[in-house]
Amino acid sequence: MWAAGCLASCCGSCLCEACKGVAGGISRRSARIAYCGLFTLSLLLAWILRDFGYPVLEKIPWINSFAHTPNKEWFGTQAVLRVSLGNFLFFLAFAIVMIGVKNQSDQRDSWHHGGWMAKLILWLTVMVLMFFLPNGLVDAYGAISRFGSGVFLLVQVIILLDFTHNWNAAWVAKDEQFWYIALLLISIFCYTISFVFSGLLFRWFNPSGHDCQLNTFFIVTTIILAIAFAVISLHPQVNGSLLPASVIAVYCTYICYSALSSEPRNYECNGLHKHENVVSTGTLVLGMLTTLLSVVYSAVRAGSSTTFLSPPSSPRAGLMYSAMLLTGWGNSAEGKDTIDVGWPSVWVRICTQWLTAILYVWSLVAPLLFPDRDFS
Repeated sequence: MWAAGCLASCCGSCLCEACKGVAGGISRRSARIAYCGLFTLSLLLAWILRDFGYPVLEKIPWINSFAHTPNKEWFGTQAVLRVSLGNFLFFLAFAIVMIGVKNQSDQRDSWHHGGWMAKLILWLTVMVLMFFLPNGLVDAYGAISRFGSGVFLLVQVIILLDFTHNWNAAWVAKDEQFWYIALLLISIFCYTISFVFSGLLFRWFNPSGHDCQLNTFFIVTTIILAIAFAVISLHPQVNGSLLPASVIAVYCTYICYSALSSEPRNYECNGLHKHENVVSTGTLVLGMLTTLLSVVYSAVRAGSSTTFLSPPSSPRAGLMYSAMLLTGWGNSAEGKDTIDVGWPSVWVRICTQWLTAILYVWSLVAPLLFPDRDFS
């Protein structure tokens, strides 16, 4: 027994030192990797608690304070929102601490790159404390997250624009016919996806025998925007390219689908309500993947800077959007739609699509309207 105790103690000590070494090595190389890893861990924790946290949450009296115990989906929603809120506060606190930091000579820069064992302990503490909050406060955060998710969709647009412009510039710089043809083929492929997907939206969300003029308006507007992107970007006076236009067209089509799939389950024009689980799972996986890639790319592009918009703060809106994805399927205890399902979510996404179009078109025409400004 004594030997076993010593062995366990040694193993625990070695594990602790190993964790410190890994954390220290990561922070020395790049704080970006560590923050993105913590963001990924947060997503996994929320996902796990959503699916398997029900037996524990139903036994917590200040959460399960109802006369009749809610169903599993309600507890899953509560778990996701509490993890999301905890991470939001965690990243927000570090973002506030970094306000005004310009270079690594600032003492606070060491807090940004180091102390990862302390940060992990703090993160775990915050996660635990979130499960002591009253339901009303968590529900209020859930309502705010609808709009926070819309903000993140706009952030994704900026990331997409940055990525596609850099991609396009890199291939154009090669100044070879092969790369020009490759850009054209990829652009045609993206536009094909956009138009085919729009056709599927007509089939799914405009079922015959029903008056679905609103859905038709959303889909037709999406197609018109996609065509407008190409026309404006190829105008002789605009310094545009077809590749970014095609990628933004696909993204706007995806946002339209996300909005339509968020329509109430009993809405007669929501033709996918019979395939709710399949649709929600596909939307969840795609949304989580794009969210993770966006956060990682934004962190890489931001470098190891320690400004308010640096990696410690970049995941905040992404966590809100992920919370909406994770809580967007199933039904609540009262048979109502979940947080990410309902007309408020629909309009948040549609308005996000329109703002996306305005932002992209502005990026094309702004240099013409203000030639004296540097938009590079």
